[in-house]
Amino acid sequence: MTKEQQTQAEAAAFRSLIAHLQEHSEVQNIDLMTLAGFCRNCLSKWYSAEAKKLDPGFDYADAQDFVYGMSIEDWKRDFQTSASDEQMERYENSKPRHAKISSY
Repeated sequence: MTKEQQTQAEAAAFRSLIAHLQEHSEVQNIDLMTLAGFCRNCLSKWYSAEAKKLDPGFDYADAQDFVYGMSIEDWKRDFQTSASDEQMERYENSKPRHAKISSY
């Protein structure tokens, strides 16, 4: 596989992950964080950091719109639920596994 083919495959896989997350809005970010150590916001931050290298005018809100498939405000209104005490406890206990995010 050439480097260009690898990049194309990686991009396609990333688009598939984004589409999957958009189709499963019932999956809350807090649950993603406790189980996998990353969430939609992490993906948005990673995407924003890389996109800014190509387009300095790109910002985090643009990345959130891409990852969520809508504005973060709309997503929170339509899909985000309040975290239970149990979810918050799992979140706190899982912090050592959370993704490290560089500046975005």
